[in-house]
Amino acid sequence: MEHLLIVHYVLLVVASWLAVGVLGLANLHRTRVVAHGLFPLGAVSGLLLCGFGLAGLFSGPEETVLPLGLPDLPFHLRLDGLSAYFLTVLAVVSTGVSAFSAGYFRKGEGTPPGLLCFKYHICLASMAVLLLADDAYCFMVAWETMTVSATFLVMTNHRFAEIRRAAWLYFLISHVGALALLLCFGLLQANTGDYTFANMRQQHLDVFWASIAFLLALFGFGTKAGIFPLHVWLPEAHPAAPSPVSALMSGLVLKAGLYGVLRAVFDLLHVQIAWWGVLMLMLGLFTALFGVVFSAIQTDMKRLLAYSSIDNIGLMFVSIGLAILFRAYGMSALAALSLTAALYQIASHATFKSLLFLGTGSVLHATGERNLGRLGGLIRFMPWTAWATLIGALASAGLPPLSGFVSEWLLLQSFLFTPGLPDPFLNMVVPLVAALIALVAALAGYTMVKFFGIIFLGQPREAKLREARDASPWERVGFVWLAAICVLLGLLPVQFVVILDRVTQILVGAGIGPTVARNGWLLLAPTSVDRASYMPVVFLLFFFACCVLAWVLVRRLYHGRLRRAAAWGCGHPFVNARMQDTAEGFGQPIREIFTPLFRMKRRLPSPFDEHPVYSVTVTDRAWPLIYEPIERLVRRVAALAGLLQSGRIAVYLMHSFLVLIVLLMLVRR
Repeated sequence: MEHLLIVHYVLLVVASWLAVGVLGLANLHRTRVVAHGLFPLGAVSGLLLCGFGLAGLFSGPEETVLPLGLPDLPFHLRLDGLSAYFLTVLAVVSTGVSAFSAGYFRKGEGTPPGLLCFKYHICLASMAVLLLADDAYCFMVAWETMTVSATFLVMTNHRFAEIRRAAWLYFLISHVGALALLLCFGLLQANTGDYTFANMRQQHLDVFWASIAFLLALFGFGTKAGIFPLHVWLPEAHPAAPSPVSALMSGLVLKAGLYGVLRAVFDLLHVQIAWWGVLMLMLGLFTALFGVVFSAIQTDMKRLLAYSSIDNIGLMFVSIGLAILFRAYGMSALAALSLTAALYQIASHATFKSLLFLGTGSVLHATGERNLGRLGGLIRFMPWTAWATLIGALASAGLPPLSGFVSEWLLLQSFLFTPGLPDPFLNMVVPLVAALIALVAALAGYTMVKFFGIIFLGQPREAKLREARDASPWERVGFVWLAAICVLLGLLPVQFVVILDRVTQILVGAGIGPTVARNGWLLLAPTSVDRASYMPVVFLLFFFACCVLAWVLVRRLYHGRLRRAAAWGCGHPFVNARMQDTAEGFGQPIREIFTPLFRMKRRLPSPFDEHPVYSVTVTDRAWPLIYEPIERLVRRVAALAGLLQSGRIAVYLMHSFLVLIVLLMLVRR
């Protein structure tokens, strides 16, 4: 009974989120009550869930049954290491986003604030239930509730047609994925009629049907995670949604897809096959490269972050693919290392990408601009937003000593051991994949330089930017919370890896915690000190020491020996914002190098134009190559089906009679 208390406490947090949502409906148009009362209550609930999630990591598996659902289909819930870890990530991100939302949402967002509060907290509650679900019925109910609530959140400002279109695209692709998940669960229960996960863990499908179930799970959960080519909803939905909703979707909703992949592959399926890992490795690699290249050429700051999320999701799939590959060859310790890298990436990305989306929200509210070409110099007017965004950008770029560096470093350490694989072809190919991963990391840093530099550095490109106001106190609370987590994950990787052992032991039966803990809390060495090690605190102290030394040399030793004079250069007194690097200028080299990935339409001016205009429109080739043919096929099938609708009852009876005859013939055979 003591073990079940943690599950009950988690359910109390879920109930509190539902209650906050209902209170939002009761205060539909009372903006101040919703913003300064209900959203902070949601943040407090998230903070409590953080403690319960951590407690769940250190306790054994706990199960309970809720008397909900259909008479013979109650909700089975289970709290184990994997669900507890994702609950903790959910709690950390939701606490920061809810606190930020208390200062962000106001009148004029397109939806009454109380209704927005209701949808937001329903989405959080459904995600928590999804992570606890221990049967297919409860899982799919929570999955669909999360999808519907997230759809309405994307459609907050529903007065614009493009926003309604983005929400519909997300809804459609999510439901196509849900059909794949239903088929996957149908295979996993192996004709037993028992759809609990406990029964699925006991089934032993043959290789063929296990592979079909894996492919269905990869497709179904990939629609939510945004893996290529199922990514098309993501760069449309993020710019359409309010910034806290974008943070919620990038930080948490995408992770629901990753949770599903981990749950299906390492928990419900009893085998891991090498080609599964190779497939995920290749899909993840192309997704990461595709996402970072498209991110580098964007001029809309929220679309840039959306493509950056596709890049990060691709890297997580690469880590999971490596873990499957190592597991298939019985290399459990290396599978644990790759899985640790994936789990570290999940927590790191959830925090720094949420922080970046919240930063864009403050910029958007202060300036009314999303276009990078109309921003600049905001660090002078919005210092809180600038410094918080800088921490998120540095973490996203994978620079030490922040969280993004540790996760990518662990991934690269996993690649160092791939020559030990017994397959010579993989030994030849996988190092090439590692080189491309390094290229992706470099391009991610390039993109973050563009993102932060154009928004906050230089001179303002518009006069109205000088009137921008910094984030409100509630928004600053959200900034500080998420930024602190980014820093802590970067400075204390040893402690965090030891915690992650609780998850990897469940999934692959091994962990790197004892090896890491053997060297003390200052030194991170995933295998041995001789091979590779990293000391984040020492790196940080060295960085500060260099800064202090530079200040002493310049300000103390050489001060007074310098002569101030006008800067040398042509036209220096006339420098203005138009002479700064632009978002298009940053993206042009990438656009030229990776031209085959883009579908570009150029508008070239004529020599006789009085006002010449040159423009380039870049779109995704996935639309004309994949989705437009599918759309044409669906329209043709629908037109053929429409021929059956003549409106005459005699024709409908004839159709039913013919179908009955065909079915009887099949039964007799």
